[in-house]
Amino acid sequence: MKITKIKGDITSKVANSFKNSIAIDTEATGLQIPERDKLSLIQICDEDKNVFIIQPEKETYKAPNLVSVLENEKILKIGHFLRFDKSALEFFLKCKIKNIFDTKIASKIVRTYTDAHGLKNLVQEFCNKSIDKRQGSSDWNKDIDQLTDKQLEYAANDVIYLHKIKLELESMLIREKRFDLFKKCLVFLDTRVELDQKGFKHDIFEH
Repeated sequence: MKITKIKGDITSKVANSFKNSIAIDTEATGLQIPERDKLSLIQICDEDKNVFIIQPEKETYKAPNLVSVLENEKILKIGHFLRFDKSALEFFLKCKIKNIFDTKIASKIVRTYTDAHGLKNLVQEFCNKSIDKRQGSSDWNKDIDQLTDKQLEYAANDVIYLHKIKLELESMLIREKRFDLFKKCLVFLDTRVELDQKGFKHDIFEH
């Protein structure tokens, strides 16, 4: 695994290097976006396990090269709990992410033999690896050059396994004839994100 730290925006060369799919994740100052917290880091992993950890410019969040990748319908964006990451990226980068695969939604639809759908659980089952999630509660808003090796490894672990997990879950969804249902959930995710951003974070379908 190679980790590259980037401040501001990826270069056009990096953007053009992404072909079929990328794994994405974000770190923020908290979970209350957009009303309180800010987007701190964006992690991307390509198909060759090259990880890019990007610290966006904190005032304008302008990142045209990164946005061009996120909005490229030909590049699949794989994430775990994209409800949060999609909302944060679209709000701060002023973009619309297209072509996604959410491993958490896929897991909940097809791994009905368990109620453990966290990334750590999926990495253990499909990659036979154990990842440490204790670095999650960190100050991600400090300068990227001040982040420790453990913090960088934690951020990278959130994307490095997603391509493998996606392949496994996709195979299961097709086998169990639930892939169409999964795709409908991804379509609804745009509405779910809009509800979150407008303050409707509870389940509006509850009695």
